[in-house]
Amino acid sequence: MNDLALTYKNQGRWSEAEQLQVKVLERRKVILGEDHPDTLTSMNDLVAFTYWNQGQWSEAEQLQVKILERRKARLGEDHPDTLTSMNDLAGTYGNQGQWSEAEQLQVKILERRKARLGEDHPHTLTSMNVLALIYGNQGQWAEAEQLQVKVLERRKVILGEDHPDTLTSMNDLALTYENQGWWSEAEWQQVKVLERREARLGEDHPDTLTSMSVLALTYGNQDQWSEAEQLQVKVLERRKARLGEDHPITLISMNVLAFTYGNQGQWSKAEQLQVKVLERRKVILGEDHPDTLTSMNNLALTYWDQGQWSEAEQLQVKVLERRKVILGEDHPDTLTSMNDLTLTYRNQG
Repeated sequence: MNDLALTYKNQGRWSEAEQLQVKVLERRKVILGEDHPDTLTSMNDLVAFTYWNQGQWSEAEQLQVKILERRKARLGEDHPDTLTSMNDLAGTYGNQGQWSEAEQLQVKILERRKARLGEDHPHTLTSMNVLALIYGNQGQWAEAEQLQVKVLERRKVILGEDHPDTLTSMNDLALTYENQGWWSEAEWQQVKVLERREARLGEDHPDTLTSMSVLALTYGNQDQWSEAEQLQVKVLERRKARLGEDHPITLISMNVLAFTYGNQGQWSKAEQLQVKVLERRKVILGEDHPDTLTSMNNLALTYWDQGQWSEAEQLQVKVLERRKVILGEDHPDTLTSMNDLTLTYRNQG
């Protein structure tokens, strides 16, 4: 039954996977007891494979708190499985924007892993890296930077400069530099990461394309639109060839390139790409999906920049009506739509 649930999970059939996993969990509770390792594993599978993939964070949190309490009681606070449960719960807090709670848990995990495994153990460095990301999500960039520099230096020594984990650390540090407006430092790191990934993984590897895309954004943030465009065109061509035109990541690349065209005043090129993205998202995701509405809004802004007020207005009215229904009148995206439409009305007198 558990294997069938995993099959459903691999097919993205989350509801069916959930039903089976709940059955497995209930039977294990009766036969083995609530504290048996297999029962706790079933609980964990239900969270990891089903609730997480459906964005059911509240349900995930409730189960993870139970798992953590039982593992603490059965195995002790310093057992690897207990620390893993603590880490999973911190991830769920993060996904709900509860960064303070996530931080508290990650600090505990890091302290225990340092004491148990040492500062240079891969698990300790991973915990340090995760805590840095949590600091970043709270805008605590200096604290994030300090940890990321430590992780990077240790990974360079232990794993080597070209190891994937070292390159990930380099990339994370670059993003922290970006968030502090240190564009040249970010660019320097990202160029290094890109060069090493190209040499190690090849030009078409997903990680290489991600590095290329991130570097392009850094160029854009420095108003180096021509350099950004060159990289984004490469990324888009390779993702089309590798993933297909309708893949979500390809559509994101198309959208980013359209934004770069717009920043160079190439409105016609931007419009062509945005129309494509919008049409495909309507078909693949549906008219009311947040990404579809974002595409509609982006296209409206491109019409706006070309002084095509009527076309902009038609799209903005649609976006506003749908966001009111889906998100509510007070949601930030709804309020942004309201403001955009007001500006369009003003420009038409």
